[in-house]
Amino acid sequence: MTPLVRRSLVALAVLVAVLLGYYAITVFQVWRAARADDARPSDAIVVLGAAQYDGTPSPAFAARLDHAKELYGEGIAPLVVVTGGKQPGDRFTEATVGADYLIARGVPEDAILRETTSRNSWESLQASARFLFPRGVKEVVLVSDPFHSLRIRLTAEEIGFDAVTSPTRTSPIGGVDEWRRFLGEGARVAVGRIFGFGRATRLQERRALAPRVGGPASESLS
Repeated sequence: MTPLVRRSLVALAVLVAVLLGYYAITVFQVWRAARADDARPSDAIVVLGAAQYDGTPSPAFAARLDHAKELYGEGIAPLVVVTGGKQPGDRFTEATVGADYLIARGVPEDAILRETTSRNSWESLQASARFLFPRGVKEVVLVSDPFHSLRIRLTAEEIGFDAVTSPTRTSPIGGVDEWRRFLGEGARVAVGRIFGFGRATRLQERRALAPRVGGPASESLS
């Protein structure tokens, strides 16, 4: 083995070790953020959308909405923003379903704003900013599942919000499935910190829409 090859292998090993260390630290930060509840008096509570089934929130979405209702009832903020568009073939947007759910449980309709166009977290927060910033709304409490907390807070800050997170504690996602989410979020946060969360989301979207060899384009966007 020549000295040049040996140095190249050492450099590669060091690079891999640094990347693995960066990823491990990020996963730990995702886990730590999931355990925190930083709710404070703010301008609005923003609920990140999740699946709905023909007008009925999925258990994960209902858990987020229930927590947002609790925060609103505690006087954390005078507005609740529900976010999320719809998948092809759906009759309802996630935001519409979320708003109906909250209204049925006592949240006044005039306290709810809807963001109905987004397909992912970055789009939800970016689209919400378009109508919240002109209202002077920048301090927000973000509500989602615990594993989601760090990424949505960093995304919101990139967009220009002064954001904290208050995750639901009644999410049906737990155990091994939750830890898979932690690992996935660790990768998303690690990439987003390097390239920016908006750019990372757009790159992921283009990859998801690109035609696959031997098959049709993917229709799933995370």
